[in-house]
Amino acid sequence: MSIVVPLQINGKEVHTSKLIDVTSPSTGKVIHKASGASVSEALKAVEAAESAFESWADLPSDQKRNIFLKAADILERRTEEVGKWEEEEAGATALYASGFDVPTAVNGLRDVAGKISGIVGTVPALSDPSRTGLIMKEPYGVVLAIAPWNATFILGFRSVTYAIAAGNTVVFKVSELAPRSMGVIGTVFREAGLPDGVLNVIQHHPEDAAEITKKMIEHPAIKKINFTGSTAVGRIIAKLAGENLKPVLMELGGKAPAIVLDDADLALAAQGCALGAFMHSGQICMSTDRIIVQKSISGKFVEQLKGAIEAIFPSSGEALVMVSPAGVKKNKALLKDATSKGAEVIFGDINAEEAAPERMRPVVVKGVKKGMDMYYTEAFGPTVSLIEVEDEKEAIRIANDTEYGLASAVFTNDLARGLRIAKKIETGAVHINAMSVHDEPSLPHGGVKASGWGRFGTSGIEEWVNTKTITFQNGFIAGK
Repeated sequence: MSIVVPLQINGKEVHTSKLIDVTSPSTGKVIHKASGASVSEALKAVEAAESAFESWADLPSDQKRNIFLKAADILERRTEEVGKWEEEEAGATALYASGFDVPTAVNGLRDVAGKISGIVGTVPALSDPSRTGLIMKEPYGVVLAIAPWNATFILGFRSVTYAIAAGNTVVFKVSELAPRSMGVIGTVFREAGLPDGVLNVIQHHPEDAAEITKKMIEHPAIKKINFTGSTAVGRIIAKLAGENLKPVLMELGGKAPAIVLDDADLALAAQGCALGAFMHSGQICMSTDRIIVQKSISGKFVEQLKGAIEAIFPSSGEALVMVSPAGVKKNKALLKDATSKGAEVIFGDINAEEAAPERMRPVVVKGVKKGMDMYYTEAFGPTVSLIEVEDEKEAIRIANDTEYGLASAVFTNDLARGLRIAKKIETGAVHINAMSVHDEPSLPHGGVKASGWGRFGTSGIEEWVNTKTITFQNGFIAGK
């Protein structure tokens, strides 16, 4: 019997007549279907979250923590099972899905669980000693969370856990490309004992996205939004949120630079750049899009880079899988534009035909410059540009010559030099002697410029509470 992924509203599975075909990018075949929400179901999810808010907000923190810890245990037990679903829906490798994405999400759940009882207020000293002031932290209410398919469990759980931990309830809008694996977030919490309505999960047809998103943001019960996805869609959501005067946390696109300095360990830098550029087919917002290398060591570095790519992503193996043919077309168009304007392919073949339209092998292009689409456009695929510079000043200028500012990397054997450069790079994170792709619960995660604002991670719970001031007269007794 074929699988139909349901909506999850108020603790119940909801099936609709409007079905979505879910296709595996690895095979190009429909693997199952999913129920598509209409505006009606989306608003029912909002109303369920609204009804569940008061009791969830009042639940003692130790009881909330126990639910999170149980959810982590359940997800950990199901690692291989749900990782396989991510492989099928998102084209992820087993190493990425079950070896990285799910375990990192498990650690994230446990980390958030430990922070739940740490939501504290303060008692400041007031100018009038006869009065006392209390600074309280309170949840917003209903949160709309929107996450993409490309790190199903890390990004999916992250979009809801901090908000729920702070006492909010959530409507989670998942990608129609990976509804079964992202639906795990709802089923895991439900099995862990999360009360009905606290977390509601919906997916919808792409053609319904604009209307459903608009109606939910406009709903008075929605008090805050978080969105992880493209900068183009982020601009639309930010505009809607602004029109409705609702705060929003955004983690958007990136065009991460990796700077390789003349004193770098070239083998380490090559491995970091190869992984940073091509892991998960380059479909990560932190993926290395630009390798900026000093000319004096460029030749030696390029040979190391070619060796690292071949070792990690061997040409004798299968081509990398992208989530859809559109991503392949976009990357090939960027490459053809660049080469037609003078850029040189130094690794890979831009004209290679693979077994399926969703597949593409790593490509490195040298000589990308202004006037080429590839210089500014986020590739979000298995292509990376290599740009030579004379010195670190030029490297910093080129690294910052983008609208994005999410993540970056610097390779050098001089920590003081690395720190000096890191302070000048306009990104939310800079990783010295490591690839640009790095995120973990103990670190704040987010970007600057067109890569968004707000932070997930270690400061995540603070993002999901309002501050309230209460003052009172000391010694006041009711009725006197």
